[in-house]
Amino acid sequence: MNMEKINLARKLIKEYHYDLKAIDKGYTGRTLYVNVGSHDIKEKSVTQLIKDKFIGGKGFGLYYLWQAVTESTRWNDPENEIVISSGPVGGITQYPGSGKSLVVTLSPLTDMPMDSNAGGYFGPYLKFSGFDALELQGKADKDVIIFINGVKGTISIEEVPNEDIDTHIFGEQLTELYADNEEDKRNIAVISTGTAARHTNIGLLNFTFYDVRRKGTRLKQAGRGGIGTVFRDKHIKAVVIKVAGVKGNENHPVDKLTLNKIGIKMHKEIHDLDNSQNRMRQIGTANIIEVMDQYDLLPTHNYKFGAHKDTYKISSRVFTAKVTQNSPDGCWFGCSLACAKAADHFELKTGPYKGEKVSIDGPEYENAAGLGSNLGIFDPDAILELNFYCDTYGLDTISFATMTAFVMECYENGILNKERTGGLELTFGNIEAAFELIHQMSRGEGFGKIVGMGIRKMKEYFVKEYGADPKFLSDIGMEQKGLEFSEYLPKESLAQQGGYGLTNKGPQHDEAWLIFMDMVNNQIPTFEDKAEALHYYPMFRTWFGLVGFCKLPWNDIAPANNKFTDEPAKIPEHVQNYVDVYNAVTGMSIDKHELIRQSERVYNFQRLFNIRMGYGKRIHDKIPYRAMGPVTMEEYESRQERYDRQLVEHLGYDPANKTTEEKMKVLREYRLDQYEKLTDAVYKRRGWTMDGVPTAEKLQELGMDLPELLEVVKKHV
Repeated sequence: MNMEKINLARKLIKEYHYDLKAIDKGYTGRTLYVNVGSHDIKEKSVTQLIKDKFIGGKGFGLYYLWQAVTESTRWNDPENEIVISSGPVGGITQYPGSGKSLVVTLSPLTDMPMDSNAGGYFGPYLKFSGFDALELQGKADKDVIIFINGVKGTISIEEVPNEDIDTHIFGEQLTELYADNEEDKRNIAVISTGTAARHTNIGLLNFTFYDVRRKGTRLKQAGRGGIGTVFRDKHIKAVVIKVAGVKGNENHPVDKLTLNKIGIKMHKEIHDLDNSQNRMRQIGTANIIEVMDQYDLLPTHNYKFGAHKDTYKISSRVFTAKVTQNSPDGCWFGCSLACAKAADHFELKTGPYKGEKVSIDGPEYENAAGLGSNLGIFDPDAILELNFYCDTYGLDTISFATMTAFVMECYENGILNKERTGGLELTFGNIEAAFELIHQMSRGEGFGKIVGMGIRKMKEYFVKEYGADPKFLSDIGMEQKGLEFSEYLPKESLAQQGGYGLTNKGPQHDEAWLIFMDMVNNQIPTFEDKAEALHYYPMFRTWFGLVGFCKLPWNDIAPANNKFTDEPAKIPEHVQNYVDVYNAVTGMSIDKHELIRQSERVYNFQRLFNIRMGYGKRIHDKIPYRAMGPVTMEEYESRQERYDRQLVEHLGYDPANKTTEEKMKVLREYRLDQYEKLTDAVYKRRGWTMDGVPTAEKLQELGMDLPELLEVVKKHV
C-alpha cells in the first residue's frame, strides 16, 4: 500500500482535544488513556503516591497494567494493556542515553507482565506532548492508527485498511504522511510492527526516529516477550506522535547548571576513552563477539558450545567494515556514545525485497551471536540480512534465534525431519533454511507458524505430535518462564545462571550480567557474595527503566581511574552521576542507597504481579540444564579436561575409568544442587520466602505494604 492510498483510506473515528502545558521537574502530571475498541480517550492525573512508589517508565507501566487486568486476564483479552512511558529523566539532552521508551504488557509467551525498552524518540516525545505515560486498551474491529499531535493538542483514532505492511516501509510512509515538510520529519516518531507479528507470539514493536543525515527513518526495537503480537491483536497498526521540536530545557529541571556540568564531563570521557575501551561509537555492542568466543561464552549450536573455529569470520572487525563509520549515530539527541550503528546501502539477496538496497540497524551483539554462531552461521552478510528481516517483519531477534537453534538441534536429533518441517532441512549452518523459516513467519505459513509459537509451546507440541522425550526437550529448550534466553552461555557462571533464572520476566541479561565478575575474575566466590550481586545489580539496572535511561553509558564506558575504586564493577563515579542527574531534574535529594530502594519497590511489586497471574514462584525460577552443564556426551567430551578437573576439585570424585555417562550424572547432580543453594541465598537476601514470595515484612520495610499487595502475599505464604 502506498502513501497516497493510506491517506485516501484514512477515516477519522474519534478526535480528542487537550490543553498543552509545561513539564515540571520531569513530570507532566497526567497520562493518556486510549481504548481502541470503545474509542474512549481520556486523561488521568498522576498522584504523588504513584510518583513516590513507581517513579516512572516501567514502574508506571506495571502500575497501570495492574489496575487494568485481573488474575484471569490473558494476553489477547481486550482488557490487556500496552503501556508506554519514559520516566522523569527521559528526554533530557545533556546526558547520554536518556531517550528510552519502556513498554509493559501481558506477554503471549509468558502470560505475565513483560517489560521491554527501546531507543528512538517516542518516549521523550510523549512527555513533550504532555503525558507521562500512554495506556492502550481494548480491541478494534478494524485496523487503526492513533495520532498524538503535541503541536495542536489533539489525539485522533483513524481507521485504515486491514493490510499488513512491513516496518521499514510503513515507518517511512507515516513519517512523510504526518510531517508538514522535510524539516518536520525529525519531529515525528512512529510505533509499528511488521507482517510476522500477527502470525507469531514473538512480535516486536519498532520505534522510529528520523536520521537527518541519512534522510530516512531508522528503527529501534522493544523486542522481548511478544509485545508486537499484542499490538496487532488489538488491531493497532501504528501510533504516531508529533512535537514542535526539542529544546534542552523541555523537562524544566530544577538545576540545569548541574545537568550541563555532569553532561559535559561525561561527553569528554566518551570522547577521550571510548576508542581504547569498548569502541561503542565504532561498532556498538557487537564489540564483544570475539571476547565472548575467547572465554567460551559465545552461544554456539543451541548453547552446546561457547566458541567456534570460524568466529573470526563474524568478529567485530568484520562488521566494523560493513557499518557506516564517522557518523553521530545516537538514537536520541545528545547521546555521544552513538552506538546505534547501521549498515547502509545493503543489497538484500532473499525474500520479497530481494535486490533492494536498505539500511540495517546493527548488528547488536545479541543479533550477531544469536543469528550467527548459535545457528552455526558464520556469514556476516547472512546475519545482517536475517537481522533486517527480523526488524521489518516485527520479530524479536533474540527469540527467533534461540527458537531456530532449538529446532535445529531437534532436527539433528531426529525429532524433526523434512516431512515434519515441510521440506526445511534445519541443520546447523543451513542459511537457506533459516531464511525460508523467517519468510514463512511473515506469511503465516508452514513450519514457521509452529516455530513462531515459542519454545515452551513447541516442547509440548513435539511431545504430543512426534513422541519426543520431554526430559531431553526440557534440557535443551533454552526458555524459562516462557521467554527464550538471550545470547550468553552461562554454563561456567553460577551467578549468571541466577542472573537468568532468578529474574522477574525471564532470562534476559538486562537484570544482571555477572559472567566476568563470577567466572573470569572470581570476585564473588561464595553463595552470599553471589546473592549480594544478584540483589544489587538487578535493582540498579531496574532503575534505568524507571527513569528513562539506557544502561550502556553506565558501564560500556568507564572513567580512567575506575579500576582504583573500591567497587570498580559498579562504576561508582557513574552511579553518583545518575544520582546527581536525577536530583537535578526532579528536585529530590536521593542518594545511591535510595536509588536502590526505589528499584526494590517496583521489583517486588513486579514479583507479586507475576504471582498474582499464577507464576513467579520457585518452581518457575528453575532453568534448563543446558544453561548449567553438558546435556549430551558431545558437550562433555568437548570440555572433558575441564569437567574431569572440576569433579576432582569440587567433589573429590575420581573420573578415571568412569564412563562419560557416569561422570555426567555426578556433575549434573552437583550443579543442580549448586543452583538450589544459590536460589536459597538470593531469596534470603531479597527478603523473600523460600518459595520466592516477598514477605509482608519486606513490603513494610520498603513502604510497599499496599492492601492489594498484602492480599497476594497472604494467599501465597
